[in-house]
Amino acid sequence: MNQPRAFALHPQQIPLGGVFPVLPTPFDAAGKPDAAGLAALVRYLLRCGVDGVTYPGVASEVAELQTDERLALTRLVLQEVAGRVPVIVGASASSLDDTLRLVRELGNEGIGAWMVAAPARVVPQEQAAFFQQLAAATGEVAIMLQNVPAPAGAGLAPEVLLQITRAVPQVRYIKEETLPSGQRLTTVRAQAPASLQGVFGGAGGRYITDELRRGAAGTMPAIELAEIHVALFAAHRRGAADAVRLLFTRMLPILNLQAVFRWSLTKYVLQRRGLIASRHQRAAGPQLDDLDIADVEAFLTDIRDLLLPDDSLA
Repeated sequence: MNQPRAFALHPQQIPLGGVFPVLPTPFDAAGKPDAAGLAALVRYLLRCGVDGVTYPGVASEVAELQTDERLALTRLVLQEVAGRVPVIVGASASSLDDTLRLVRELGNEGIGAWMVAAPARVVPQEQAAFFQQLAAATGEVAIMLQNVPAPAGAGLAPEVLLQITRAVPQVRYIKEETLPSGQRLTTVRAQAPASLQGVFGGAGGRYITDELRRGAAGTMPAIELAEIHVALFAAHRRGAADAVRLLFTRMLPILNLQAVFRWSLTKYVLQRRGLIASRHQRAAGPQLDDLDIADVEAFLTDIRDLLLPDDSLA
């Protein structure tokens, strides 16, 4: 696997692209954040050769974190990364004031972009004003507009996304998660202002082949298959479309389970590989049962040759 690399420029000066997995938040058996486990996950991602790291996001159970926990854990991620790759920091919150508090308290050192979801409660005509207020507080750091589908998010139409990017040049990235993400990505890229540096895919990487052929700058999957996502993106960069499809096809059984079981699947795989001590999750959601686990084990066996050896991860 690729070795983590240092970058010479300030992260704000580097166009973001490639694989930016979203770190989960490990908790101990009592439900408290496991700082040592989170640091181990960062080291795992760097060892896999990711282009960057994202934290916190939905895959991090961010809605279940207290603000003080969120600040402390984000600082830990930034400290562990230590400038080796850019970090996209999730700053979505229940109000603009809460988002601005996160931005103020974290500063901008080592941050490649602030990822903020277009708020569901704000009507489309007022979204640009929301992001203008945010841009006034974020200094030089780029903003990534996360377009979460309704009802959880605003699920903005491409036309509204374009209006925002034209009105707020600091919105230099979009994470498109509203389906069909590929078609929406094509529309946005075809009409985007020069200030928009890239559109990222989300949804766990389940639509990555379509997104990449339409010009996606990167992907932000869950982390349990980081090595394979890195290999897939490397194949894309060298124009090896057959290899991209093969790697995607081999990942697909796990990606399908991840769509249903979310944190339970991610934490099972990470614990199984010795990267975290506990599978505890705060977020409500379905849990793997014995038959599901048997499927996961079989699927992991099928892709064992693509993963770092478990005994090398300690």
